[in-house]
This record gives sequence, C-alpha cells and structure tokens, in this order.
Amino acid sequence: MQIRDTAVAAPDKPAVIMYPSGIVVTFGELEARANRLAHLFRDAGLVEGDAVAILMENNEHIHAVMWAARRAGLYYVPINTHLTAAEVAYIVDNSGAKAIVGSAKLTDTLAGLEAELPHGLPPLRVIVGGRLDGWLSYPECVADKPDTPIADEIEGDLLQYSSGTTGRPKGIKRELPHVPPSESPGLMAALVSFWMHPDAVYLSPAPLYHTAPSVWSMQTQAGGITTVVMEKFDAEGCLDAIAKHRVTHGQFVPVMFTRMLKLPEDVRKSYDVSSLERVMHAAAPCPVEIKKQMIDWWGPIVDEYYASSEAHGSTLITAEEWLTHPGSVGRPLTGVLHIVGEDGEELPPGQAGEIYFEGGYDFEYLNDPEKTASSRHPQGWKTVGDIGYLDDEGYLYLTDRRHHMIISGGVNIYPQEAENLLVTHPKVMDAAVFGVPDDEMGQSVKAVVQTVDPADATDEFAAELIAWLRDRLAHYKCPRSLSFEPQLPRTDTGKLYKQELMKKYS
Repeated sequence: MQIRDTAVAAPDKPAVIMYPSGIVVTFGELEARANRLAHLFRDAGLVEGDAVAILMENNEHIHAVMWAARRAGLYYVPINTHLTAAEVAYIVDNSGAKAIVGSAKLTDTLAGLEAELPHGLPPLRVIVGGRLDGWLSYPECVADKPDTPIADEIEGDLLQYSSGTTGRPKGIKRELPHVPPSESPGLMAALVSFWMHPDAVYLSPAPLYHTAPSVWSMQTQAGGITTVVMEKFDAEGCLDAIAKHRVTHGQFVPVMFTRMLKLPEDVRKSYDVSSLERVMHAAAPCPVEIKKQMIDWWGPIVDEYYASSEAHGSTLITAEEWLTHPGSVGRPLTGVLHIVGEDGEELPPGQAGEIYFEGGYDFEYLNDPEKTASSRHPQGWKTVGDIGYLDDEGYLYLTDRRHHMIISGGVNIYPQEAENLLVTHPKVMDAAVFGVPDDEMGQSVKAVVQTVDPADATDEFAAELIAWLRDRLAHYKCPRSLSFEPQLPRTDTGKLYKQELMKKYS
C-alpha cells in the first residue's frame, strides 16, 4: 500500500474530500503529513510492533495518522468515538498502546483517560486541533519534522477491536509481514483491484474507526483514487455527496440502503446517481427485498462481499450473479469454505452449520487465548461464529450468528429471517428479533421495532405486524410479542447491540 507514487506523479490530486465541509487533502499533502507523523513516532521511540491508539471522528487528519503508523511498522488501533473514557481506556490498556492520537472534539474523553488507566497514559500523547495539558498539539508538534520518509520504513497493520456487541471489545491481531510497505499487497487489495480504476471517485460513508471503511479508503488511496469521506452518514446527505462529487464507487452497509429507501420517492429521484459504476456492501446480511429494491434503483451494480475484521477468508458476489442466486454472499475470493456441524464434521450442501475458512490470514484475539482457541477447527480452519450453508454450486448463504440462535421448545430458530422480513414493511424502519426467557418453551421469540412514523407505535400495529409476518414465515419463527423503541441500538456498521435489548425485555 503506497500513496507515494500518486504524491509524486499528481501531488495536487485530491486524496481526501470531506463531506459536507468540502475540506480537501491532496496526495502531496497526505504524503508529507504521514511522513512527519512517522518521524514523530520514531523520535518518540516507537518501533516495529508497537501500537498507536487513534480516537478521532471522520476528519481530514485521520488518514495521515493511519498511514504514518502503517509505514512505521506500527499497529494502529482505531477506537469507536462513542465509547466512554473507561471503555476507551480498556482498549488503550489491552492493546499496550505506546502512543495515542486524539481529536480536540473528544477532549472530554481524552481528559478522562488517565483516571481509568491502571498503568497510566501512553508515553506519546497527541491532540489534533486543540490543547490538553500533558499532550502535544498537532500539527504544531510536527512542524520541525522532515516531510520525507523515515529511513527504516516497514509495513504495519490494523489492530481492530470488535464492536463489543456480545461483550467487551476484542483485539484482532495479525502477525506483521516484516516487509517494506512497497512489498505488501495490503488488505482488500484483491477486491479493490478487481473493482476500481484510477479515475474512480470512492465514497466512504461510515466511520473510519471500523475495519472496512479504514481499509477500503486506504487501499483506494494507495491506488491513486480520490476518497470522499462523509463526516457523518445520513441518507439524503449520502445521495447529495454522490451527485455533487460524481461518485463512481462506494462501500455501504445494509442499514444505509434501508434508510435511503425509506426516503420519500420524490427526494430520492431529485438526486442524480448516474455516475455510480459499482457499489459494494458488507458487514451485515442484506434482506433480499432490500437488495432487489437497490438494484431496481441503482441498476445491477450492487456487489457484495462477506468477510470479517479477522480477515480469515472472504467471498464475493456480483449483482449479476446475485440476481440468479438471491440471498447469497457469493463464492470464495480468499480461502476455502467449510460448513461444519456441531460434531465438527463437514456438512453437505443445503445444511446450515458454522462457517469456517481454510487459508486466509492467521489471527489471534489479543490477550484471550481461550477465544482464539475456540475459533479454530482441529484441521486448523478458522471461524468467527457465523452460521450458513452452501448450495450445489458452492454459493454461500448466511443464516445468522451462532450466539443469536433462539432455542424454543427444542427447535433452533435463526432470528435473521424475521428481521429481514420486518424491515421490508413500509411502516418499519428497523427491527430486532431475539429470544427471551419462557417458562414453558425455554425461550420465546421477541421482536422490537422502530417505526418510520412514531405515531404507528401502537398495540394495534404490533398485532397487525405479527399477523403480517405469520402470513410470510413459519409460525414458530414469528415473534409471540412485539414492542416498539424510538431507535434501536446499532453500531455505525449496522450491527445490533442485541444484548441491550435482551437485558431490557428479559
């Protein structure tokens, strides 16, 4: 992964365009900033394998920090900006970060870290765009640093923490490649090279502290492609960004599709999205009907991949393939797929089991050998706990996550089926389905719904919605009760914090 080639060949080409502020960072500026920060890290004593924590919202500086860490052989640890000081401190401590770079917009959180860190703050502390006692201020702190590369460039890597939807976030650590940056293909290189071209304009609508947004945006920049970064996603703003910047490519999550589709039709039609060539989505299963509507709107350009922060394997399916295999997430792009039953044996096509990949990146859950061991099959294959099945042609279909499964009356129920149907109802914005304790059945199926219009959150509509679902799904898979919430707790990549809802309704 290198931005240097474009910085030399076309230094004034935009590497980053922030939306809606319009702030531009050219490739020449991005290269110089990354070099200065890399010198700062080296001069502070950081060496290959050390970690730098990053607590920043989507802004014009975050890519320079990530590039600097990557070319200095460091693990960079992007942290969710919605976390409390105590939650951020856990990740800083668990990762063993020797440095932290934070945004002035998050000063209150940064100021609260010291009291939460058992071993004290990292030695190098940098605040971007502000001042904080005991912290260096950026960009002033690099004003005297060279804008040329450090002498000992070596490839670093992302150290991503899981979203923590089922417990404390877990660090996903891969072995460093121990090669110069120019010799490392980088994550997602295969997807990006298959998918884009140097004249593309790539839209990054999600927070860059998540794996796919950070990796995809950096990989596109490495290819000399301009990245439009949304400071915060909103449905209409996304369409405006596409139209304004003539975006050709983008990477989305299904909840973004749902929110754009729920916009009034006249609003959707008022934005010109004809510049789009291909878009990709991932991170969560996409309901079949939602994807059909997106293809009807944007054309057969909505591709999909299945992967994880662990990078243990991936699949890919183009929109054209999907139309003949609706609901599939494709065939392997990296690694070899295995569907495994509870007895550890491989299952035939059509039977759902745990999804394992043979090959792909090796990884460990940082400081959690038990969880690392639980992700391995005796054959050495790796899993993240997703459930799915293969068809006779080798296409993968996702069923649910292992820990989301409901056992009611001895029957296994995967709530994703009901969730996927509920969000297609015109009055439903979002839905969660999960199991709650039941004296008779062990667990019963519970649904919680966010309506498009808050006025629809009534007992009458709840009964109507359950009946509507029972007309479309086997009755045992349907909720026995349904409640409403003004908004469901989701990560910015669309993953539900079901634990919060389960605690409330159990």
